[in-house]
Amino acid sequence: MTIAKADFTSRLVVDAGIRAGMKVLDVGCGSGDVAFLLAQLVGASGTIVGVDHDPSALAVARQRTVADGAAIPTFVQCELLELPESLGLFDAIVGRRVLMYQADAVEAVRVLTRNLRPGGIILFQEHDTTMVPASLDAFPLHRQVTGWIQGMIEREGADLHVGFNLHRNLTQAGLVVEEVRAECLLQTPDRPYGLGHIVRACLPRIVAHGVATADEIGIETLQGRLDAERVESSGIYVGDMAFGAWAHKPL
Repeated sequence: MTIAKADFTSRLVVDAGIRAGMKVLDVGCGSGDVAFLLAQLVGASGTIVGVDHDPSALAVARQRTVADGAAIPTFVQCELLELPESLGLFDAIVGRRVLMYQADAVEAVRVLTRNLRPGGIILFQEHDTTMVPASLDAFPLHRQVTGWIQGMIEREGADLHVGFNLHRNLTQAGLVVEEVRAECLLQTPDRPYGLGHIVRACLPRIVAHGVATADEIGIETLQGRLDAERVESSGIYVGDMAFGAWAHKPL
């Protein structure tokens, strides 16, 4: 099935071999963005299960509409490393922004692969904050907003170098790495990355960790101010670096 928007995640899962009829587990699924993408790829003959510990995010996921011809995802509330045995084995396991929050990423991968059939695919997309932001123009507001997100991630104890550690983490967990790739997520005057919308989703966490106050952020006007800054500068802003890797479980 063709994915309408060939963004980094879409290309990653397609190139890794997620296809019709597969049984796929989305770990740390949140409100289901990746799960519903996977549901289109596996089609009605496939199976998608999303797991997350956050009941409010899962409630949002369960209310979403499934595209015609796609699998209907099932969502399960549980801890990432305490998957119910009843879930069985999967053809593929996918996670986005998951390993960065694990105290021991290698052990987390080892535990997850217990639910992966021999020869199955495990794939992670992680965002590395050590190379950004980057720009020739000043972009003061963009840099401030990127700093809020980076500050939140750091105070939550995430691995800020997770992208560079992906190959090592997968290999040490006993998997055979097939590919590692990275891509700058950039913004131009006419192509935003939705930075303000990301801050909106993260707002409670940013405030709770004391990174910035709600008044400082001004969420209702933030995206508009970011758009205006890019138009005024006419330059390019690189605010994030996405890493992706997939590996298979030995037969």
